[in-house]
Amino acid sequence: MNHNASPSPPPRRARRILLLGLALLAAASALFVLRRPLMMSAPACMAGRWHGCLDTFNGVVLMTLVTLPVAVLVAWVLARRRRAVAGTSAWRMSLAEVGMVHGTVPFVWMTMTPGGGAGIVPARVSLVPLRDLATMGPLGIGGNLLVLAALGFFAPMRFAALASVPRILALGAGCSALIETAQYVLQLDRVSSVDDVLVNAAGAVLAGLASRRWWRTTAQDPSGMPDVSGVSGVSGVSGGSGVSGGSGGSGASGVSASPHASAAGRAA
Repeated sequence: MNHNASPSPPPRRARRILLLGLALLAAASALFVLRRPLMMSAPACMAGRWHGCLDTFNGVVLMTLVTLPVAVLVAWVLARRRRAVAGTSAWRMSLAEVGMVHGTVPFVWMTMTPGGGAGIVPARVSLVPLRDLATMGPLGIGGNLLVLAALGFFAPMRFAALASVPRILALGAGCSALIETAQYVLQLDRVSSVDDVLVNAAGAVLAGLASRRWWRTTAQDPSGMPDVSGVSGVSGVSGGSGVSGGSGGSGASGVSASPHASAAGRAA
């Protein structure tokens, strides 16, 4: 045993606690900055009224933050259930699944909220790129960047097939195009704009780049374990050699020595 080995790096648990603490600090700072706008919708939400709560940006964000502990609890339960088969990746997979849903559904809800002339005003389409950006304003652009940000952040953490910038861009653009198409078909008194698709997709890509360190790059089977069929196949070949010679190394030696043995037999 080598007693002079260098000390192991800090445990993963400590790093997770540090990241969780930083995330909580960032969330608390955001709540402090946005406390007044959010509290404007609190009375309507506490009273259970639709108008003033679930049909406003402030109300939806407030309800998303209120239900955040429930989302964390669901992720914890999922991680506990799959820990036996997924090992150390159970928490990451569970957090990614819950985060995609909890961080995306509220913003999609807001984009699908009907306007005052829903069903009466004809559907409108804007297909000229960058023409509507000037009318969005900073808040509009920021909101559109957040619509699919959670999806872009967590999807490559959960699915190895999405762990690349072009695929995240395609995912964001495709989902945004579906939202804009639904707005047009359902006549929600909203403008189906190509600029919304561009900004939504850009938000997904930016969020994906922020989580690049935790992207899932190893293909795994449905149980969550790495796919080692190729490795086991190689081991099987080694095992076959072992049957011939007793072990992988001895098997190889036996094969290489057999021509010399045959030559010695012929010489005899």
